[in-house]
Amino acid sequence: MPGVLEGIRVIDFGQYIAGPMAAMLLGDQGADVIRVDPPGGPRWNTPANATWNRNKRSIVLDLKQEADRETARQLIASADVVIENFRPGVMDRLGVGATAMTTANPRLVYCSLPGFGADDPRAQVKAWEGVVGAATGAYRPGHSTQGRPVYTVIPYGSAYAAFLCGVTVATVLNARARSGLGQRVEIPLFDATFTVVGARGLLVNGKSVPEAEFDWSRQLPCKDGRWLMYVANNKKFEAFIKSIGMDKWRDAKLPPKELAQKFDEVMRTRTAKEWEDIIADIGSEGVICHSSAEWLQHPQALQSKIIADYDDPELGRFRGPGINARLSATPGAVRLPRPKTDAHRAEIINELAARKSAPSSDGSEVLRSALQGVKVVDLCIVLAGPTCGRTLAEFGADVVKIDSPHRGTVLRHNDINRAKRSILIDLKTQEGLAIFWKLVDQADVVLQNFRSGVAEQLGIDYERVRARRPDIVYGSMNTFGHLGPYASRPGHEQIGQAVSGMQVRFGSTKPATAPFAANDYGTGLMACYGVALALLHRRRTGQGQFVDSALAYTATMLQSALLQDYPGKQWNEPHGQEATGSGPLNRLYQTRDGWLFLAAPDGNLAQCAELKDLAGLPDANLERELETRMRDRDAATWVALLTQAGIGAHRVVPSLPELMTDPLVQARGLAVTRDHEGFGPITTTAPGVKLSRTPMDIGRPAAKPGSDIASVLADIGMSGELDRLIREGVVAVEGVKAGC
Repeated sequence: MPGVLEGIRVIDFGQYIAGPMAAMLLGDQGADVIRVDPPGGPRWNTPANATWNRNKRSIVLDLKQEADRETARQLIASADVVIENFRPGVMDRLGVGATAMTTANPRLVYCSLPGFGADDPRAQVKAWEGVVGAATGAYRPGHSTQGRPVYTVIPYGSAYAAFLCGVTVATVLNARARSGLGQRVEIPLFDATFTVVGARGLLVNGKSVPEAEFDWSRQLPCKDGRWLMYVANNKKFEAFIKSIGMDKWRDAKLPPKELAQKFDEVMRTRTAKEWEDIIADIGSEGVICHSSAEWLQHPQALQSKIIADYDDPELGRFRGPGINARLSATPGAVRLPRPKTDAHRAEIINELAARKSAPSSDGSEVLRSALQGVKVVDLCIVLAGPTCGRTLAEFGADVVKIDSPHRGTVLRHNDINRAKRSILIDLKTQEGLAIFWKLVDQADVVLQNFRSGVAEQLGIDYERVRARRPDIVYGSMNTFGHLGPYASRPGHEQIGQAVSGMQVRFGSTKPATAPFAANDYGTGLMACYGVALALLHRRRTGQGQFVDSALAYTATMLQSALLQDYPGKQWNEPHGQEATGSGPLNRLYQTRDGWLFLAAPDGNLAQCAELKDLAGLPDANLERELETRMRDRDAATWVALLTQAGIGAHRVVPSLPELMTDPLVQARGLAVTRDHEGFGPITTTAPGVKLSRTPMDIGRPAAKPGSDIASVLADIGMSGELDRLIREGVVAVEGVKAGC
């Protein structure tokens, strides 16, 4: 089957990570992506380009030359989508900016992915990934680093800008099919990072939510010297700790330190593989903490096809990331290897010469939101699944969130269930299922992230929903995907991190949990991308399909800058709790009053009067001199001096509460404080995407669980049944708490 985006032309001006990755996501789903590079090729010559530039054609244009600018304008006139990630104003100065190009081509979707937004005072800062990471709390101090921030090579800002770009393009193309009009999109890397900050940045009455005194979910040492990640958020937790005798120590109320020591002692009695198998047999959650090199060889990675072997003109045969969002009727594919630079110049120029006028508007609806009128039934729990539903709601869908009246607490409710209507239904009752099916009859999308087999037991799996509604879009999210030996295993964020190498990379001698729940939120976004693509396909064909997204897929894509294995590969990227950066000109430095990140990968220290005498020093000497020099002044002074000299720099934001209460963050609407029933003021993150025609909307605060049952029953013609349904225990309006 052709990809959903076959016939959609994308012009990719992107450099480094965000732009190329976003265009790759579109190319993986069938789009014709034309990559435009400057003379000399991509600005970052990295093996990861073998992944990010697959499924593209290549042309070199010098946008400083009028003839090539005219070619660029013609390419844009022929396009459906443009992606660029320069600083605000650069494309305008070249005459190919968003306003001019969407005026000339009203059907165009023009996506800008700058480091800082056009309305941000830091718009002209050179926002390398490390600069954005420092600005967003990605490098905050670790538990054992004595106040020193920890650098991570995972590019959260760039990856999330790319994820959000894919989601936004797919939803806006749905809107264009109805209105006939494209629009301008801006997704700054800084703004995009707030999606992955998520619940970890949530503040209740101005304070962060305290962590549990003892967390059973932890990295555990094993007999063979390896580490195992165990997660206790599972119904089989009690069975596991009883099987190893830890329940008696818990019930004896040992102090947390002693309880941790007992747990470690027990786990050291077997190898990590033995424990992983035991835990899997019980049905609880535990996995060996692998390195990324091991993940590339893991049976689950290979059999789920999130890792596969490819050909590349530079690397030769290599192993790397596969397709992220999976669709059953229109599966994505790696159709083309990375092209040689400028390989398609002649055919692209010839196509422009033969180009016909763009089609006139194919729609006439006036839309307030991109997904206006789309109805979603959201059965998901915790983070990944509900994030998909929340994102669809922020794009304008009517999302009905169903939770069990027996759950007790809806975890993370105030973060991931805003903008939705909330109901509590017992789907194990015949009448509860009848209500579900009435909702399905009116729905466009069903979302679930149950453990393997649960949907089938309830009778609401894809095959049965499709039998009733052949045009339904059915989204499913889990930890490992639906193929491979681990497909039926349960899991959470930490499991996805551990199995794929993220925890080993972030840890030192002991694996460590990464600073954000990036796999959960990213999986929600990739599911949303798949759902929006499936809706576009349904609009054209009338057919629904199954959408598959998984934490392990997302963990792989987050590490796609590193996960290319080829002859001569060296696993030497910065890692561990001692990491400060990738070199003296791309790292964290301590100043008189805090830390900053300095990014001068083009080696332009000579432009800063205070540092020009250091230009040209060997790396070891340069690093020592910079460490000494930076301590002489405060962070704000250094950032001002470096920025004025055209060097990327930003103070390290040391905590998420500080980030969420920053006046600039709040003024730009990235952190929003609103009253929530039963809690008072809660501060949450907000969407970081700007659309010119159909803006995203944070929606109302998360409703009290079950409080929307009356309006939902009215929608399906059952408004007179509420009291009886409550009395019979089919639905509930009380008894379930909203968790933070």
